[in-house]
Amino acid sequence: MAVANVSARLTEVARRQGAQTAIAQVAGRARGSGERPYTTIDFSSLENRVASIASGLQQMGVGPGHRMVLLVRFNQDFIALVFALLRVGATLVLIDPGMGRRHLLGCLQAVNPDGFVAIPAAHAVRWWFRDRFPDARFLVTAGPKYGIFPSPTLTQLERSRSSDLRTPATSFNDPAAIIFTTGSTGPPKGVLYTHQTFHQQIDQIQQHYGIQPGGRDLSAFPLFGLFNAMMGTTTILPDMDPTRPADADPVKLLDAIDQWEINQSFGSPALWTRVGRHCQKAGRKIATLQRVLSAGAPVAPHILQMMRDAMSPSATMHTPYGATEALPIASIESREVLEETAERTREGAGTCVGRRFDKVDWRVIAIEDGPIPQIEQCQFLPTGQIGELIVRAPQVTRTYVTRTDQNALHKIADGDTFWHRMGDVGYLDDQDRFWFCGRKSHRVQTADRTLFTEPCEAILATHPTVHRAALVQAGDPARKLPVLIAEPWPDQMPASAAGRHQLAQQLLAHYQSARPEDSIDRVLIYPGRLPTDIRHNAKIFREQLGPWAAKILRESP
Repeated sequence: MAVANVSARLTEVARRQGAQTAIAQVAGRARGSGERPYTTIDFSSLENRVASIASGLQQMGVGPGHRMVLLVRFNQDFIALVFALLRVGATLVLIDPGMGRRHLLGCLQAVNPDGFVAIPAAHAVRWWFRDRFPDARFLVTAGPKYGIFPSPTLTQLERSRSSDLRTPATSFNDPAAIIFTTGSTGPPKGVLYTHQTFHQQIDQIQQHYGIQPGGRDLSAFPLFGLFNAMMGTTTILPDMDPTRPADADPVKLLDAIDQWEINQSFGSPALWTRVGRHCQKAGRKIATLQRVLSAGAPVAPHILQMMRDAMSPSATMHTPYGATEALPIASIESREVLEETAERTREGAGTCVGRRFDKVDWRVIAIEDGPIPQIEQCQFLPTGQIGELIVRAPQVTRTYVTRTDQNALHKIADGDTFWHRMGDVGYLDDQDRFWFCGRKSHRVQTADRTLFTEPCEAILATHPTVHRAALVQAGDPARKLPVLIAEPWPDQMPASAAGRHQLAQQLLAHYQSARPEDSIDRVLIYPGRLPTDIRHNAKIFREQLGPWAAKILRESP
């Protein structure tokens, strides 16, 4: 019988692969050979460090039922702290600091945490707003102790290890973490993960992609770094800001892949866009990389092609589909996209995200903006008809613990089980593949039709000057004017207003030749990067673009 506490997976990996490097992170500039120095820790040492931190936490009084906010940079400390907090039965609270102070404080206040493990800068903010966290009594500083920052430090916590660590009894349904959504379609929501949630995610990912112990992963996303440790995979921490993958230096990433002979990597579409374009321009190859995973938003076919051209012929690139509340749900490999579905995407059919994972059940139902309490109230749609996707699976989370009013809008009861409403629209084809057509809340309804973002945007993105595009509604709700906004590639951005107007007219003609029935008669050129989420830099914040487009249209002659 498997141990319920998911941190026990690390203990088992350490027993089997103790001498293998668990984590490596950059420790300085490149040497004369071009290779960079790294600090490393093997699985046995990582397990011992986790036990020391857990013992220190337990002596402080941290245990089951305590909600502990973790505000530490993605590094070796972060990974060790996650496992230590899980081991003592605490509930992790994981949140993206890049969501902005207002959202960050609001989310943390809603959680009502029992404590914070944080870097000094985060503790300074916590102290300033301490009245919002009246129950936060367990405080640990991950860094130097000075000024107002609380004791103990992480170093002191480890040194206080006792030999009598008492691992509390844990069930599969006990809380393990509260993870916040990106907030791309409204204020972030706190999603409750149980130990069972993590177990199912790891099992599904490992089995579906054939991940074997002993590999090396360049992990550009914190959650996957945790999964690596539980799958017996070495995590190489890239020299980048994980909250800004669109700004990652592709040369540093590629150098790390070569130096460590990395065979696997997980990153956002924004990151692989940077890497793929660099490889294309520099003629650089990625000899050892055999498996690439990219999630967070649809990956454009030309990015898949760039990466395939750089990798070996035997390598694979997968684009898993899911959400914070439900992942993984489906996946598709680059060959199937490039050889079969990409042409249909370019014609406006949406983006095929592939086939479901083994334990996933899914349906497409008629679009409904209000609650659907019971499955009997759903109208199931036939193959090929666009509606909203609902899913159920062991890895699908059951509830929000903040903004709990959203449970009624996202969960549908079905006897003793429930379905999760993904908030995405699309359709199933005759091979039971899901074709993503955008977020339900982003659809634009005109007087005579409903326009979905992904089919419209994909057509505009086939133009060689366009990096990505966004369909938004401009004007007042009664008018509902659909507008396409284009972000050109940096080297394709016209320098003058006249040049941008000319490009906009070219793009409009390009779109209307493919979809004249849509009645879209305005394309606008965005002056920089389209606003995106802080987790993947890939989900476009269309809510911010509608007011911008309305303002531009009002000022246009």
